Amino acid sequence: RTIPDKESRSMIMREYTSILHEIIAMPTSFGGGDVLDQNMASLNALNLEHRFSGNDHLVICISRTYGCAGNEIGFTLADRLRINYYDAEIFSAVLKRLEAEKDEVVDRAGYPGKAVDKADQEAAFEKPKKLTLKDWAAGFNRYHGLNKRDAVFFNQSDLICDMAKKEDFIVMGRCADVILTNNHIPHISIFITAPFERRVQRAMEKHQGMSEKKAKHLLKQLDRQHESYYRFYTGRRWGNADNYDLCINSSAYGIEGSVDFILRMIKTSERQEA
Repeated sequence: RTIPDKESRSMIMREYTSILHEIIAMPTSFGGGDVLDQNMASLNALNLEHRFSGNDHLVICISRTYGCAGNEIGFTLADRLRINYYDAEIFSAVLKRLEAEKDEVVDRAGYPGKAVDKADQEAAFEKPKKLTLKDWAAGFNRYHGLNKRDAVFFNQSDLICDMAKKEDFIVMGRCADVILTNNHIPHISIFITAPFERRVQRAMEKHQGMSEKKAKHLLKQLDRQHESYYRFYTGRRWGNADNYDLCINSSAYGIEGSVDFILRMIKTSERQEA
């Protein structure tokens, strides 16, 4: 409309209209031959060909890097959807199942609630201690022959599957996406991250007094820990876009913007399935 020459403006508008019609006519989902893993795709709640049965619940699995506001996004999303939000509560429930004390087992699937000073960081990444024969025998009986880390994971897996059969909820991390896939339970998997420097800045803001050097060290250490944990129990690469339905750069949208984006995606899918 800003082009003064009417003939040139008319030609450009015709071309624009033609392109717009081509875009509208494009398919809104992948063709059948484009889906690499049909079994995995069939469990995806956003797959338009898949219909939930009356017994299926809305389960959203969110994986996130530290400092990307993933927890805040997940909690806000749960509030907007009016469904439950689970993170450390899963670990606490597993401890009750195992009848274990919190200081006996480290929550390696979650992020440390406070990681400001050196002592906190060392506690978050402590290496397993050598056990005496007496301690090993006690653990063998309590954890049914498994080491503590495996006992926590397998009990956590059972708990997540049981919950998915009873209610709608959002769960943070804990390999929940792969656990539900392997148990043939429909879900939505989302990975949230942000550029490293933005995550460093947020970590410094969250933990007042933390230096930039310490924040960078903390983030790299947490990333390595979660990548190792996810690979060990799933055989997949943590953060790889192939493993998720949606990957979001939270710094591009902000907390509310990211939540709105996910909600639009879910609601659009629900309308198309209907």
